Amino acid sequence: MRELATAAVLTALSGALVAGSATPALAEEKATAVNMEAVIEAAMRDPHKSDQDVTDGSGPSVEAVEKALAVEGLLDRGYVDGHFGTSTVDAYAEYQRELGYEGLDATGLPDASSLAELGEGRYEVKRVIDVGSRTSMDGEPVNQRTAAMIEAAEKRAGESFTLTQGSYGGVDQSGGTHDGGGAVDISVRGLSADAAVKALRQVGFAAWHRTPEQGDWAAHIHAIAISDTDMSPEAQQQVGDYFEGRNGLANGAPDDGPKVEKVTWEEYQRG
Repeated sequence: MRELATAAVLTALSGALVAGSATPALAEEKATAVNMEAVIEAAMRDPHKSDQDVTDGSGPSVEAVEKALAVEGLLDRGYVDGHFGTSTVDAYAEYQRELGYEGLDATGLPDASSLAELGEGRYEVKRVIDVGSRTSMDGEPVNQRTAAMIEAAEKRAGESFTLTQGSYGGVDQSGGTHDGGGAVDISVRGLSADAAVKALRQVGFAAWHRTPEQGDWAAHIHAIAISDTDMSPEAQQQVGDYFEGRNGLANGAPDDGPKVEKVTWEEYQRG
């Protein structure tokens, strides 16, 4: 399927009709700018919506990615609509597998490398998200982006946080949310939990104060770094729940955390 993206085929696709067909061809738009931040936010939010609404500010960038997937033969052109729904997720995951990705690297959540590869000759990627290399905090593994976000939240809260669980591998009770990047649990001992959750949300985390009444765990703060491109599908679900006003648990109950403007880390940094 990748062989479709040849100069000859691209030239043919630039016409109004496919030869021998009355169906308009998908035009390749050269030099289109794709905003990676917008694409990732849509990829985390759109599959978990109850409707087909396009995430604000993401439509043109998502549509450019979907057009490229359609030209590759991976996405039906009827889904080229700017909504990064489950069909687009499945198509992008297939593209990642064609590149040799596997496991958590092939979930359909775009990363900078595959997004650029798909866009070669089609679009230029802007506002690239880089989670950085792996490091640790309190002996728990995290990536550099997550670490920077935690430090910023600590400054906002005026308190130091202690991680009890990091990213890239979690306990059974976590249900896969910690298998990828961007996920942390924080001790509430000695903390004002509500103030800490608020600060975490203000810098770009989907965060909640978890209590023993909610599940088989001790009280803690659970936080997912929005738009972390290493994230597990389970963590992506929780980000989608956060934007939809839910609590991120299997019961789908209303969000019980502090109300803040929902932002990504990149948006927070730009002020």
